[in-house]
Formats: sequence, C-alpha cells, structure tokens
Amino acid sequence: MEKTVKETIHAQGIEIGIYTSDFENEFISLTDIAKYRNEDDPRFVIQNWMRNRNTIEFLGVWETLHNPSFNRVQFDTVKNEAGANRFVMTPTKWIEQTNAIGIVSKAGRYGGGTFAHTDIAMSFATWLSPEFQLYIMKDYRRLKSDENSRLSLNWNLNRELSKLNYKIHTDAIKENLIIPELTPAQKSFVYADEADLLNVALFGMTAKEWRKNNPGKKGNIRDYTDLHHLLVLANLESYNAILIEQNIGQPQRLEMLRETALKQLRTIQALDFSSSKILTISDKAEESK
Repeated sequence: MEKTVKETIHAQGIEIGIYTSDFENEFISLTDIAKYRNEDDPRFVIQNWMRNRNTIEFLGVWETLHNPSFNRVQFDTVKNEAGANRFVMTPTKWIEQTNAIGIVSKAGRYGGGTFAHTDIAMSFATWLSPEFQLYIMKDYRRLKSDENSRLSLNWNLNRELSKLNYKIHTDAIKENLIIPELTPAQKSFVYADEADLLNVALFGMTAKEWRKNNPGKKGNIRDYTDLHHLLVLANLESYNAILIEQNIGQPQRLEMLRETALKQLRTIQALDFSSSKILTISDKAEESK
C-alpha cells in the first residue's frame, strides 16, 4: 500500500503518524504507539499484542467485515494456535498467512514500520494503556474536527463562487441564446443544455448520465465534486459566457471548454492547494486588516 503522510497526533509527548491510501481509510502507526511502552524496540510490543488470542479473534472479525479476500481457512488455523506458549505472530506473518488488509507492514529506516486501520490501532492502544488510548483519541478527534472545518469552509466557498459565476453564465444565455418566441419549457431546455455543456467539458458526462450512475445520491454532480473541480467550474462558467457573447457555436465551445478544463486541472493539481494552506492565507489576510 502506498502511504502518504497526512497528519500527526500527539499523546503524552509521543508523536504518532497518520497515513492514508485514499484519504478515507486512515492508518495509524502502531510502531509510534508502541513507543509508549518500549521506545528502543517497539516491534516486541506489537508482537506481544499479536500473541494474544483475543487480539487474533478481534483482527479476524475486522477482516471478515472489511476484506472479501480474507483467508478464513488459514485464520481458523491461526486462531486455534493463538494463546499457546509456542505461538508467535508478527504483522508480516499475519498479512502473509491470512491476506489481511487491516494491518500494513513496511520495511525501511525512514517511513517504515507497522500501521493499522484506526479501528485496530485504537484497540492496540487500549490494550497497551487505556489512559494512553484516551489521550490518543482526544487528539485524533481534535484533528478530525479541525480537518472537517477546513474542508467544509473551503468547499462551500468554492461552491458559492461557482453559483455566482453561474449567474453570469445564465445572463449570457438569456441575452444571446434565448429568443422571445420560445416557450418556458424550451427556455428551460436551453439553460439545461448549456449547463450540461459545462458538465461534459469538466466531468465527461451529463447530469442525466450522472444520476443514472448514482441512483442513491441526492443533489447533482456538482454537489459531490472536489475543490479543484469546483474552482475550474467557476472559471468555465465565466469563459463560456464570453464565448456565447462572441457567437461561437456550441460544438466549438465544447472543444475549447474541455481543453481549458484539462489545462486548469493539471495546473491546480500541481499546486499546494491543501485546505490548511488556503485557511492559513485567509487567516493572515484577516490579521492584516
């Protein structure tokens, strides 16, 4: 699993790394947590935890719930041996024998160690020290609260920007594409058609196609996109308004908008466009007032 350091939390003076592969399923460093008990060689702390039968049973239930490829036959063999004096289990051995995904082990002096999904990491911390686990959970909740606030602030800011530019877009349609003879239904079709032009240019699909592919979701494709696409969408709305006023036909506009969307996405995604960076810039602007 390719890991990207996302954040760190602190508990009783120990820095604990949090990693993610998809920015949804987070993995916390068991190696860092184990340093609470043995700073010189935390591996032994993790191995002692994994020798426990209750630990093996917990890991088995977690994998059963989250991992379709979990090797239950081999797990039953491991579970039957767990708790015996001769029983030895390591993260690497557990992964290889059961095809587990909840624990990840990576070699290397820098960035190496053992990592586990937050569910498993908190269980390990509780086994290690209930008091220490509470400190970890407290700072983890603080981190998630700050993260959600930043994401919400910046996503809504870009969503409102897109809505403002959409007004510019619809005014251009009204002044240049809507003729008095059209019925209300026909006028609505023109507006929807131009909105879908932007959807295809940016997302590669119409609103109808998105709804068909996402029957359980409410709202529209723009409600579920990320900050990068929202910012580009706002730019495309303004750009399309200019193209409409220049009497450029829709097929040509689609090509120009698509080319612009791809260029702007590549540029924005190459920048440090994190929510925390944006929030920091915003805070400094407020302080200078």
